[in-house]
Amino acid sequence: MDSAVTKEAGSIGVQHEGHDSGFWQFEWKCEQWSEEAVDFCRRKLERAGVSHIQDGTKIENGVIVPQLIPISHGITSDVLRELVGEPENIERAHGNLLLNEGIQRLQDMTMIATVTSNQVAGNPWSNTNAYIGVGDTNTAEAATQTELQAAAAASNRFYKVMSATYPIRTNQSVDFRADFTTSEANFAWAEWTVAAGATTASGSGFLTGTTNLNRKVQALGTKTTGTWTMTGTVTIS
Repeated sequence: MDSAVTKEAGSIGVQHEGHDSGFWQFEWKCEQWSEEAVDFCRRKLERAGVSHIQDGTKIENGVIVPQLIPISHGITSDVLRELVGEPENIERAHGNLLLNEGIQRLQDMTMIATVTSNQVAGNPWSNTNAYIGVGDTNTAEAATQTELQAAAAASNRFYKVMSATYPIRTNQSVDFRADFTTSEANFAWAEWTVAAGATTASGSGFLTGTTNLNRKVQALGTKTTGTWTMTGTVTIS
């Protein structure tokens, strides 16, 4: 919370009073479907003749198009919700730490309209450029961090592009969501972040994020298979 109160009074008795305040809040939800639920959906889709489903979007020749994956690779949360219902387990977390590089990028793009080589004009944490990254390290959050703290060269960090239609803004709240399917991010989840851009391809995800908005540390369990979906809701007021 940042606040300021100023008063100015002149000899003629004129007084001006102002108050500025801002509040940033992040709520997180990790929905966890088992591989049994995934297999149930897979068999049902196979019987219906469906071999591929949409898992996010991508850019081809300057146009945003659906990114399709074979159902053998995994099942997304939208399909699981439709064919199975709610996840077997939900973990929730509150809060996060804004990182300096994320704050600076917000300021550059929204306050002074600066575009650097690491930024895309008008496209900061957008559908094809925003990722949720998860890792297995519980090192405390620090504003100077620029990455998940899990070792970059190992398989214990993973960035996944947004689900279709995300992020979504409703009034002053923005929802970020990414699905981590059967073979993705199978390790202990202890940290996560929202990043703009990612590099070093690893399957349908990435091992390294670029500009990280925030970082949160909390144990969410160990993923070994199935579909885990991370949703972060940021509210500014």
